[in-house]
Amino acid sequence: MEDEGYYSQERWENWMESIRETELDPEDDDSALTFFNLQDDVTIACTKIVDDFDDGALAEDEALEEVQEVREVVMQEMEFGDEDKEMLLEGVQTSLIGVLSSVENYVANGSPEEAPPEEYVEEAFDAEEHDDLDSALGMVAEAGARVIEEAEFDADRFDEVEYGFVVEWVNGLDSLADAVQGPETIEEEGED
Repeated sequence: MEDEGYYSQERWENWMESIRETELDPEDDDSALTFFNLQDDVTIACTKIVDDFDDGALAEDEALEEVQEVREVVMQEMEFGDEDKEMLLEGVQTSLIGVLSSVENYVANGSPEEAPPEEYVEEAFDAEEHDDLDSALGMVAEAGARVIEEAEFDADRFDEVEYGFVVEWVNGLDSLADAVQGPETIEEEGED
C-alpha cells in the first residue's frame, strides 16, 4: 500500500489549482476539460483499489478504508470565487459519489446477479422519481458493481433522461466503465 494512499491531498490540491487557473468559456466545451480529467483521475484511483482487493493485496476492511480516505479527500467543499467553477466541481463530486458507492458495494458484496447494469439504473431512476434517493443510490451502486465485473455500460441510453442525481451518478458509472476497460493515467496539470 502506498504511504499516501490511493489519492493524496496533494494530488487533489494540484487539480484545484488547475481549476483556479482555468478560463471557463461557455462557447468552448474544452474549457471544462480539466473537470472531466479530474473525474477520470479519481475514478482510476478507485479502480486501483478494486484491483488490489481482487488480487488479495487488500482485505475487505482495508479496501473499504481506502475508499473512505479517497472520499474524504475528494468531497471537500471548495470555493473559487466563481459560481460556474463551483457548480462544475459539485457536479464532478456528485458523479464521484456514484463511483465511490459502486466500489464500496463491489468490495463489500461482490457483483450482483447477471442483470445488465442498465436495468439497475432504470430502477434507480424509478426510485428517484419516488423521492427515494437512498434506494436510487443503492441501485446505482449495484449497477456500478456490475460495471466493475463486466466493464460494459451504455450510458448513452440515458442521454434523454431528465436531469437529477441519478443522471450525475450515471456519469460516474460511465467514467468507471472507461477506467475498468483500459485505465490510463491522467497527468495532473502542472506536472513536468
